[in-house]
Amino acid sequence: MKLVIGSDHAGFPLKEELRAYLTKSGHEVVDLGVHSTAPSDYPDAAEAVGEAIRAGVALRGILICGSGVGVCVAANKIPGIRAGICHDHYSAHQGVEHDDMNVLVLGARIIGSAAAFDVVDAYVGAKFGSNEERFVRRYNKVLAIEAKYAKEL
Repeated sequence: MKLVIGSDHAGFPLKEELRAYLTKSGHEVVDLGVHSTAPSDYPDAAEAVGEAIRAGVALRGILICGSGVGVCVAANKIPGIRAGICHDHYSAHQGVEHDDMNVLVLGARIIGSAAAFDVVDAYVGAKFGSNEERFVRRYNKVLAIEAKYAKEL
């Protein structure tokens, strides 16, 4: 799978570990920065990953900051981005399967490397498309909310 990945300075060390892990696992990873632990602003990472997905660089992305909250909030401001913080296996695959989550968000100060590898594996291995009516109905309601408020901008 081709993925875009980005972080702020707090997420940089975990981003580097995940980038190497995913590449070793056979995935193509487009690193959108940052490239050091020098102070940076989390909205820049969120925007880079969100815009890359919107531009078709990859269908999914990963964002990392200290807690995950900042990049998650910022990424979800971008139309078409459905970002979720996941620090466990179940949420990572369920977010894709039921909600078509296209950006996995991790908090580098919350989750360790081994757990992050497991969460990322669950995320990249999951597929959206449950034929269950309730999931399709809910997903369409989320898209309708986004369209409704996009018209106000």
